Amino acid sequence: MPALGADMTEGTLTEWLVKPGDVVHRGDTVAVIDTDKAAIEVEVFADGVVGRLLVEPGTKVPVGTVLAEIGGAAATESPQPPESHKPTESPKATESPKAAAPAPSPAVVSPPVRHLAHTKGVDLTALTGTGPGGSITRRDVELAGTTAGTPASPRAKRLARQRGLDLGRVVGTGPRGAITGTDIERMASATPVALQPESAKAPRADGTGAAAKLATMRAATATLMARSKREIPHYYLTATVDLSVTTDWLAHTNAGRPVNERLVVAAPMLKAAALAAHKVPELNGFWVDDAFHPSEHVHLGVAVSLRGGGLVAPAILDADRLSLDALMLQLRDLVARTRAGRLRQREMSSATLTVTNLGDNGAEAVYGVIYPPQVALVGLGRVTDRPIAVAGLVGARPSVTVTLSGDHRATDGHVGSRYLQAFAELLAIPEEL
Repeated sequence: MPALGADMTEGTLTEWLVKPGDVVHRGDTVAVIDTDKAAIEVEVFADGVVGRLLVEPGTKVPVGTVLAEIGGAAATESPQPPESHKPTESPKATESPKAAAPAPSPAVVSPPVRHLAHTKGVDLTALTGTGPGGSITRRDVELAGTTAGTPASPRAKRLARQRGLDLGRVVGTGPRGAITGTDIERMASATPVALQPESAKAPRADGTGAAAKLATMRAATATLMARSKREIPHYYLTATVDLSVTTDWLAHTNAGRPVNERLVVAAPMLKAAALAAHKVPELNGFWVDDAFHPSEHVHLGVAVSLRGGGLVAPAILDADRLSLDALMLQLRDLVARTRAGRLRQREMSSATLTVTNLGDNGAEAVYGVIYPPQVALVGLGRVTDRPIAVAGLVGARPSVTVTLSGDHRATDGHVGSRYLQAFAELLAIPEEL
């Protein structure tokens, strides 16, 4: 059982995505773990063959518990039929018009592709594989998912059946427009209560409803934030950053784009936050065993508010290396999967620096609490017109208040100021982000 956050002490294994005998490769998702905050897809860290599954689905176990055994790597080529199974080359066998054709072998499907098909609701038995030896590839599944009517996750289909909703009337917010469970819940909440089945009207009183889940999440967050304020000597710095060049560049860039491909101001601000962390690495890493450990990567945690309440901060991996368009796509995908309760292990355990943006909610400035073992948190307030003097003239220009919460054990105000300065300088040349 991996530790998927500083506040995690145990988790519930809800689903195995592999079975004994499956060949897996480093990075493949093999199981789903339910934590206090979300359902997390767990990845394997070595190539090999799945042996025994040691924990049954539905079991809650402490962090560090062995979940399964992975044996030595196996050959990945499609197995060839043994000699005894080859057609007999006798004249009678070849000349007989009544000879039965050999039954087709089942298509080869790797565990990651099987999981992708499960997520997209694609029937693997109906696909013709285009990979080596007729194996079914990720592309086969993705194409099937986009052409088989309305793409929807299995959870979304189940919820739609329970609530009596027509999938054709739901707008999907998932990857490639797929319908997620959250889309179904949002539509159900907009439907008059009298038309909903009893199971959808209110959380159950047995502790398994949404209210109980939210209470558990709040308790986990409270524990982590109390630990942060108790153990981390916070310091705070703020800067007002002129965004006039950034907003002008965005307006010009978005002018020739369709609506679904346009960038929002959050994209360049997140990219600037990631690049500034690369320039000031003293803020990018972890405080562990009374020492700071810098990270070679900038995995930018993004605080996402859940529609039913609560907060989760998964990471955009290697955010400093992404183009603005790629970062925008990943941000949308991450927010949608976070609210659908379907995140991956690395997204929940790898963040090296977190950004919280409450500007859309009207906050002028954000003085955040650091997520341990990280050593800094960046707060973004509302983008609004403020009087700013430029070349001796005062004018109203769009700007944002940026706040840095720093861990005084790892850095000081001088380092924090360098970070804020780098952030502002990067946003002054948005075309280079």
